[in-house]
Amino acid sequence: MTLQDTMRTLESLGTAQNRKVYARHGAGENTFGVSFANLDKLKKRIKTDHQLAQQLWGTGNSDARSLATLIADPGKMSSSELDAWVKDIGYYVHADLFAGHVAAGSTLARKKMDAWMKSAHDFVAQVGWDLLGILAMREGDLADTYFEKHLETIEAKIHQTGNRTRHAMNNALIAIGMRNARLQKLALAAAARIGKVVVDHGQTGCQTPDAAAYILKAAARRRK
Repeated sequence: MTLQDTMRTLESLGTAQNRKVYARHGAGENTFGVSFANLDKLKKRIKTDHQLAQQLWGTGNSDARSLATLIADPGKMSSSELDAWVKDIGYYVHADLFAGHVAAGSTLARKKMDAWMKSAHDFVAQVGWDLLGILAMREGDLADTYFEKHLETIEAKIHQTGNRTRHAMNNALIAIGMRNARLQKLALAAAARIGKVVVDHGQTGCQTPDAAAYILKAAARRRK
């Protein structure tokens, strides 16, 4: 599909109701309101097309950028392109999608994670901590000590970071606590000392999960 064909398709799939919902979540005005079910169908139709992904990202349209993260080729993302995309992000959904579908698949993921999580830019830091949570869930060969130092950082800084960064750090805390019994114990102790994590989700029904409760619930499911 060409860029023009894709943009026309996205526009045709948008709905007024979705535009209202996405606006409440921070998508901005440049959006068609395409459901994620339809974005997934388009992803399956297009498959991987990095050039089209670059073009879609460049439009600035929210739905186009969401689709771009789904069809981009992480292996073709240069260091400078990863940095350029992450600095463009102004919507938490794009941060999550970029982390999970693009940055996590790059050979530069860990290097970028270390740099981005230290950023003063809320969405950039969110992506960095999103990546840590993804590593905790996917990379079974990493030693516990790799995550212990990040638990210390989360405990020390979570209440002083940006809004979406707090949410991502809390999710990373949960992911680390779900790795094994030892890290579970450490994560639960950190969660107790951290206390309630307050995140402003705006005019939405979204909530920030209680880390300790989530970790224990996941552990109970594994024992069944």
